Amino acid sequence: MSLLDGLVTEASAITEDEMIINIGPQHPSTHGVLHLKVKLQGETILDVEPHLGYIHRSIEKMCEASSYRNFIYLTSRMDYLSAHMNNQACSMAVEMGLQVEVPQRAKVIRILMSELTRLASHTLWWGAMGLDLGAITPFFIGFRDREEIMDIFEETCGARLTMNYNVPGGVMIDLHSNFQKRVKTFLDNFKKHLPEYDELLTGNIIFQNRTKGVGFLSTADAISFGCSGPVARGSGVSCDVRKWYPYDGYEAVEFNECIETSGDCYARYMVRMKEMVESAKILEHWIDQIPEGDFQAKTKNVIKLPKGEFYSRVETARGELGVYIISDGTANPYRIKFRSPNFSNLSALKQMAVGGKIGDLVAIMATLDLVIPDLDR
Repeated sequence: MSLLDGLVTEASAITEDEMIINIGPQHPSTHGVLHLKVKLQGETILDVEPHLGYIHRSIEKMCEASSYRNFIYLTSRMDYLSAHMNNQACSMAVEMGLQVEVPQRAKVIRILMSELTRLASHTLWWGAMGLDLGAITPFFIGFRDREEIMDIFEETCGARLTMNYNVPGGVMIDLHSNFQKRVKTFLDNFKKHLPEYDELLTGNIIFQNRTKGVGFLSTADAISFGCSGPVARGSGVSCDVRKWYPYDGYEAVEFNECIETSGDCYARYMVRMKEMVESAKILEHWIDQIPEGDFQAKTKNVIKLPKGEFYSRVETARGELGVYIISDGTANPYRIKFRSPNFSNLSALKQMAVGGKIGDLVAIMATLDLVIPDLDR
C-alpha cells in the first residue's frame, strides 16, 4: 500500500464532526519531547496515540560500551529528576555481583539523598501541575522549596541535578560538614510551607473540579498496564519497592505507603502530596542518626562481575526502576536492560483519556508526571 493510500484510508475514517490534532512534539507542550496524536469529536477524546523516539539516545547500548563504574552515570540522563535513585539502582546491581557489603553510613547517606531527591521532584511536579491547569503562583512556590534542596546537593555532591554521587560500594565522598544543619533548616521551612500547598491547590474548588473524577484508572487496569509509583498507588495498588523489597536500610525506618483508591487525577495528586510528608519523616528519622564509619567499601579500580545475571530495583519519584545486568566476566556489561516506570505509566494514557475532554488530557498528563527521556531511552 502506498503512502497516499494510507492517507486516504485514515482520512476516510474521520467523519465530518471528528478531527485529529497533534499535541507536541515541541518541548513546552508536555515537559519533554513527546508527540500525542489525538482524535477528537468536538472536545471529546476518541483516541490518543503517543509517538516516541524524538530523543532516543540508545542509553542501554552506550552502557554496554562503558565500564561498570562509568555506565552508572549515563542513567542520570533518563529520569533526570530521580538521577540519584537511578545511580543507586545501578550501584546496587554491581554490588550484588561483587557481593560487596555497603557500609552502614553509606546506606543512610543514600537514603537521605534519595528522599531529598524525591522531595525535589515532587515539589517541581506540584508547581508544574498548577501551571498546567492555569495557576502561575504554585510554580514559584514549588521552586522556592526545591532550590533549598538543590543547594544542599551542590554543597556535598558538586552538582545540582545529575549528581553522580553513588559508586559501587557506597558514595563518592563524605557529607559536607553543613549537611545536617542545612537539611534540618530545610525541613523546618518545608513543614511551615505545606499548608500553603494545600491552600493554593489541594483545597481549591477549581482545581478539584479539574481533577476529581477525571482520568480514571481502575486497580485492575493499573496492574494490567504495569503501572507503578504514584500512578499505580492512586488506583489502590500497593507497590512501593521501599516496602515490598527494602534496600539500603529502608526496613529500619517507619513510614507509610501512600495509597488512594479513587483512581482519578485527584487521587494521584494526593498520593504525591502524602509522599512528601512521608519523605520528610524519613529525613527526620535519619538526619540525627547518621552512623560513623566509612562512606565507601573498598573495590578494585577495574570492576569485573562474575558471569551471571543480576537485578536490582528501587522506588524512584515516578515508580519502580529495575536494572538488569548480564555479565560475561569482562570489564564491560554484556547486556543491560532498564525497566523504567514512565514507559509503563504512559501506556495507560489512552485508558484514562478516552471519553474525557481535551482539557482533561492536560490534567491527566500532569498527574502521570512523565519525564520523557526515561521512556524514550
